[in-house]
Amino acid sequence: MQLDSHQHFWRPSRGDYGWLTPDLVPLYRDFVPGDLAPLLDRHGIAGTVLVQAAPTVAETEYLLAVAAKAPFVKGVVGWAGFDQPGGPADIERLAADPRLKGMRPMIQDIADPEWMLRPAFAQSIATLEHSGLAFDALLRPEHLGPFKRFLKLYPNLPIVLDHGAKPAIAAGRLDAGPFDRWARDIREIAWDRRLRCKISGLATEAPAGWQPADLDPYLDVLLESFGPARLMWGSDWPVVEMAGGYDLWRKTALDYFARLSEDERRAILGETAVAFYRL
Repeated sequence: MQLDSHQHFWRPSRGDYGWLTPDLVPLYRDFVPGDLAPLLDRHGIAGTVLVQAAPTVAETEYLLAVAAKAPFVKGVVGWAGFDQPGGPADIERLAADPRLKGMRPMIQDIADPEWMLRPAFAQSIATLEHSGLAFDALLRPEHLGPFKRFLKLYPNLPIVLDHGAKPAIAAGRLDAGPFDRWARDIREIAWDRRLRCKISGLATEAPAGWQPADLDPYLDVLLESFGPARLMWGSDWPVVEMAGGYDLWRKTALDYFARLSEDERRAILGETAVAFYRL
């Protein structure tokens, strides 16, 4: 089964998407299953993982309700207040829905890069593990240092790194600055063999009018570090509509993966995500 491991739905009128403002013209509208279905059909993709986009339990409940009516949604990654007193109870309650496969705090939007290391996290992580849920790590490069310590704190937690930790591709300089620091940190965390990584969200970090060659050095690092068996492709739709669209990103990824064996491509394009999220 070919799978899109990372996509979103939303309705701005729900009111809990703080980042989704009217100036984001391509994105500031409803995105629902009927919008995505033709794209999946065109590319022969049988299912998706639907990922949260708002830091509220209410949005997770909304996504679970959407997934119940959209057969191609094979699993949902939701949100809970990991450092809040009610976080563990919310996780346990939401996990009663078998469509919930993981949780994702929006770490990229939190000012303190060490927020994930707070002691208050521990009980929520324990509940996540007990419930059989995975953890989506939504990070930027500045979080990778604390993330190395996070991995040691929770050695039994299934974790996938979203969007390759959002490297600063638009900076366009492959020198001893941001690229080298990001690549070094990626290689270090990849030594943790239970860690998976999503090949997603890279186009939106690239400069306007990006070309496949702009992404190649970053894809090279991720492939070298994790290997095909620990990578999973995702569209990051509809956010990718701001960076060339679904079709361009899919073609770019397929062209890049053409160098791999059929088994390796099958892993990246579906099998790794199916196994990781227990779909």
